[in-house]
Amino acid sequence: MTDVVDSDELLRRIQRARACAVGEVRRWRDRRDTLGPADPDAAREAAVRVMAYEAVLRVLDEILTPGRHTEQD
Repeated sequence: MTDVVDSDELLRRIQRARACAVGEVRRWRDRRDTLGPADPDAAREAAVRVMAYEAVLRVLDEILTPGRHTEQD
């Protein structure tokens, strides 16, 4: 982790991380909705992962657009 990156590269990395988190939220929501009552333990785990990725998204959104998302909470 000794690489030095400029602000543009850092921004690109944060945006890629955000895009990845959005994809994971969708994937785990679909899994949660598909499992439903058929497998309640797996559905619960998927719901927890959705909440975790949503928290990551809130943090990344705050980094990318400071102050803009605080009113929604």
